[in-house]
Amino acid sequence: MRKPVKICFAFLFLFVSIQAYSWVQNSELKPKITLLSTTSTENSGLLAYLAPIFKARHAIDIYVLAMGTGQAIRAAQNGDGDLLLVHDKTSELEFMRQGYGEKRHQIMYNDFVVVGPKQDPAKVLDLKGIQTVFKALAQKQSLFISRGDNSGTHKAEQRLWRSAGIEPKTLASETYREVGSGMGRTLNIAASLNAYTLVDRGTWLSFKNRQNLKVLAEGDKQLFNQYSVITLNRKNFPHLNHRGAQTFSKWLISPEGQQAIGNFKIAQEELFFPNYQHRIEE
Repeated sequence: MRKPVKICFAFLFLFVSIQAYSWVQNSELKPKITLLSTTSTENSGLLAYLAPIFKARHAIDIYVLAMGTGQAIRAAQNGDGDLLLVHDKTSELEFMRQGYGEKRHQIMYNDFVVVGPKQDPAKVLDLKGIQTVFKALAQKQSLFISRGDNSGTHKAEQRLWRSAGIEPKTLASETYREVGSGMGRTLNIAASLNAYTLVDRGTWLSFKNRQNLKVLAEGDKQLFNQYSVITLNRKNFPHLNHRGAQTFSKWLISPEGQQAIGNFKIAQEELFFPNYQHRIEE
C-alpha cells in the first residue's frame, strides 16, 4: 500500500507545481497594468489618447492612478502600481539610487508657463528671464497660487523661486498661497482669485476654465519639463505585472510610441515632444 501512496503524493506534488507555475506565468501575462502617473499626462488627455493605440497592438489595458509626482513615487515605493511616469529628475534618480526602480527612460518633454490675470498687475509680461519674473511677483506682492502638493510642478516652482533668491515660505499669505491640490483645482483657484500660478503647457492647453487667465511668461530654459517612465525592481516587488509594464515602457520608447506621443495635439498644437534617445539611462 505504501507504494501507491507515494505515487499519489508524487502526482499531487507535480499537479501543485504545475498549477503554481501556471499561476506565476499568468500573473506575468495579465492583460492590465496599473500606471502611477503625474496628473499632467492624465489631465491633458495624453494617456487616454495613447491607451487604445497601445491596447490595439498588445491587448493590454492601462489603468491610470494620477497624482502628483511625489505621491506617485511614494506609491511606487509601496508597490502600489506596475509602472511609474513622472517629471522630476532629482526625485527619479533618488528613486533609482535606493533600488526601487529597474530601468528609467526619458521619453518626452514640454515646458512650464506662468499664467496670470490679463491685466497683469505685477507687469511680468515683458520681463526677460524667469528669475526676473519671480522677483517681480514677490516685489509687487501679487498673489501666486502654489500647488503645494510635492508634485513635479510644485518642485519646479520651488526651484524657480529659490533661483530668484526668494524663499517662498517667507512670503506673506496675501502674496503666496499653497492649496495642496492638483493642477486643475489650482488653476481654478487662480482663475477665481485673478492670481498667478505655474502650470505645464500640456495641462494649460487642455484647461477649459481659463476665465481671465493668460500666459504671461514662457520660453526660459529653466522652464524645460522632462518626463520619464520607470519600471520597478522585480526583486523588490515580485507581485507586480512586470512583463506588462515592460511592454508599455518599451512601446513608449519605440518609433511607434514616440510618434503617437508627437501626434497628440489640441487645436493643432503639440502638447508633448518625444525625445527618447537610444542610450543607457539610469
